[in-house]
Amino acid sequence: MTESRLKIVVGITGGIAAYKAVGLVRALVLEGHHVDVIATDAALQFVGRPTLEAISRNPVHVGLYDDVAQVRHVALGQQADLVVIAPATANTLANIAHGNAPDLLGNTVLARRGPLIVAPAMHTEMWENPATVANISLLSERGVVIVGPGSGALTGNDSGAGRMAEVDEILAAVHAATAPNTRDLVGKRILISAGGTQEPIDPVRFIGNRSSGAMAAELARAALSRGASVTIVAGHVGVALPSDARRVNALTAGQMHSHMTGLAPEHDVVIMAAAVADFRPLVVSPNKLKKAIWGTSPTIELVQNPDVLNELGHSARSYLLVGFAAETFPTQEELIAEGLRKLASKNCDWLVTNRVGDDAGFGDVDTAVTVINKARDIIETSAGSKASVAATILQTILPVPTSP
Repeated sequence: MTESRLKIVVGITGGIAAYKAVGLVRALVLEGHHVDVIATDAALQFVGRPTLEAISRNPVHVGLYDDVAQVRHVALGQQADLVVIAPATANTLANIAHGNAPDLLGNTVLARRGPLIVAPAMHTEMWENPATVANISLLSERGVVIVGPGSGALTGNDSGAGRMAEVDEILAAVHAATAPNTRDLVGKRILISAGGTQEPIDPVRFIGNRSSGAMAAELARAALSRGASVTIVAGHVGVALPSDARRVNALTAGQMHSHMTGLAPEHDVVIMAAAVADFRPLVVSPNKLKKAIWGTSPTIELVQNPDVLNELGHSARSYLLVGFAAETFPTQEELIAEGLRKLASKNCDWLVTNRVGDDAGFGDVDTAVTVINKARDIIETSAGSKASVAATILQTILPVPTSP
């Protein structure tokens, strides 16, 4: 949960990616913010007003001349801490770049006092058109935050650059734009392990886990937004990692151990967010194992992997060490008790525990964590998006300095 409630305007314009804006609005509301949605007439051709009102918990604003007595076309922008436009069509970008205000959203952008974030979405040819390129350049020069677009499937059979950024990427931009002193980690080096390891049985089979690397990716984004340089030691990940972080691949526990112990001394903060397998097969077959070889009741003899977190914690170190513990305990009391035990045994400075299961913790889902420090103080965060929780974790272990 973020620490302060913001007034955020989400502008939705007329593109097929408008359906993604529903997820963005929901995530912002779950973080505790007041969200006013401004939808263009074209946007309502893609997403219905009842959906947006139910998700935002506020009336949707559309008409320039609605609520004239309240000077709505100016008040929304004046009162907003932040304006986000997602998706931002080529037409919308052109209007903003040239100060045009043909509708309520355009007037709100001109009247705003806070930051503006835009998430462009359009076909590749439109994104690469010289007019759009010039408009994006002009907006960037004026301090507008451009998020994306990415490359991937577009409308119909098209594929390429122009795909709207995912919700977590836009949320990370929101957190960065509204955080105080966002560049306070300039010069800090942060090492983060991500995803799950895969311990091979033969060339096509392995023992693994369901970790996606989503939390590690958001921790990296939060650190990068505050100016840190970030290295990610990545196991198997199912999410996009930030491109401005250094990536080192480590698919097995042995590789993870080698890279983390080798790189840790070069960093100021080490965060072990990866799910490293406790065991690996004793023998790895060089060929695919057939049923005839395995028989009807196959067995795999396992041996223990190195405990990377434990080794880092008990080494002579100058870096801050943060461990993660994913558990399936049914109660919060059991979860905290296990967290306290691991904090002591692994000799971490901080330990983050979270409950995982079939419908919790893994992948692109909301989560909740309990953060414990070496003094055994417990700081609980409410459930929220992984981007929100990651920002809170980073703020907890590396608080933003307050102005005197």
